[in-house]
Amino acid sequence: MSKIEVNQIGPQCGTTLTVGCGAGQTVNIDANTVTLGRCGATVSLAAGATQTGFGRTGTVDWDTTAKTANFTAVSGNGYFVNTTSGAITVTLPATPSAGDIVAIKDYANTADTNNITIARNGSNMDGTAEDGTIENEGGSITLVYVDATKGWLVTDAAQKSDISFPTYITATGGTITTCGDFKIHTFTSPGTFCVSAISDVAAENTVGYLVVAGGGGSSPTVAAGGGGGGGFREGRNVPIDNFTASPLVADAPTNAITLTVQGYPITVGGGGSAGPGGPSGNGSNSVFSTITSAGGGGAGSANTACGVGSGGSGGGGGGGSGAATGAGSGNTPPVNPPQGQNGGAGVVSSPYRGSGGGGASQAGCTGSTGNGGNGGNGATTSIPGSPITKAGGGGAHGEQSGGTGGSGGGGNGSCGPGSSASANTGGGGGGLGGNGGSGIVVIRYKYQ
Repeated sequence: MSKIEVNQIGPQCGTTLTVGCGAGQTVNIDANTVTLGRCGATVSLAAGATQTGFGRTGTVDWDTTAKTANFTAVSGNGYFVNTTSGAITVTLPATPSAGDIVAIKDYANTADTNNITIARNGSNMDGTAEDGTIENEGGSITLVYVDATKGWLVTDAAQKSDISFPTYITATGGTITTCGDFKIHTFTSPGTFCVSAISDVAAENTVGYLVVAGGGGSSPTVAAGGGGGGGFREGRNVPIDNFTASPLVADAPTNAITLTVQGYPITVGGGGSAGPGGPSGNGSNSVFSTITSAGGGGAGSANTACGVGSGGSGGGGGGGSGAATGAGSGNTPPVNPPQGQNGGAGVVSSPYRGSGGGGASQAGCTGSTGNGGNGGNGATTSIPGSPITKAGGGGAHGEQSGGTGGSGGGGNGSCGPGSSASANTGGGGGGLGGNGGSGIVVIRYKYQ
């Protein structure tokens, strides 16, 4: 018997180092630390060779191609089993050795409907001659073979319900944008807000909203008032959401809307027509769930028989030589916080002029001598992620000059034809024939 002893085996120039060339050959290395392979290299066993003494670490190598039919497991592997189409049987290895390990996971969370059977293949499972079954949704199990008495033992088991995953509102409808952790649905025309899932945190199912109705129109007659802005109603889900809202906001739980899985029809009110004025020129309501915003009041005119419209915000009164229409009432029907303001009262005086329509946050102004009154300003909110102003009142007609429309889309009055309010602002039409602007509905909720 020969023996060679060296202090160190240095790196070799070739790519292969063979240890144990003949049958039954072994190499004994007596050292505290033995390093095989170079950095980044792979140490492999030759075909047919086996290892002893290294063992497994108690983990498996997962096969990431899901199994969809019966199969026999191989020790050291983990399997995702997809029972969507039917039950599947996993057969454990025959003649297992101590330390063999197999893991199985319900891939599609369907094992509660289509079970996964674990066939023992002649070995005991947990000390009994019975097959096992995974019948929990999302079930997962790790089995290690110990000996002939106990056979395969469960070392780890779980199911989907053992871990919680946060859920959020899922919905479609309108134009969808995001702002941080919040999703915003904007409706500029009628549609449906379809909720397909809700959060498992009850407080996150109360949503923010902006519901603005169509603005009132103005009469095409001389000294016509300005149309009233559409009703402006806003809600905010504090403390979940704290966007910068208008002074008219109703923080939860006041006027709160809590979603359930269903479709919510959305009504976006149209603007009032330009004539003949008064209530006939009122804007149309906008609606989301339990929140209804009233259309803006149509403006009064010199023809007092037309009257003046009341609504979300009131229409401005018309002037005349012998009679004038009074101010249209805002916040009609009344809600809290108020959805709008009154229009300005008409004036009997020459040169003739009308008064401005009310806006969401400011009453319409009374016209001065020969000059139409200004429309009241709307309200500003950042519910879509950046500031927007809606529901301004329309400016009135005056024989000398027209009043200015209020911020938030109100049309300008004129000593000639008045301007129409901007679409989807809920603004009132400008004096002397301006149409009201259509409304808008915005819904905001936490989605991640």
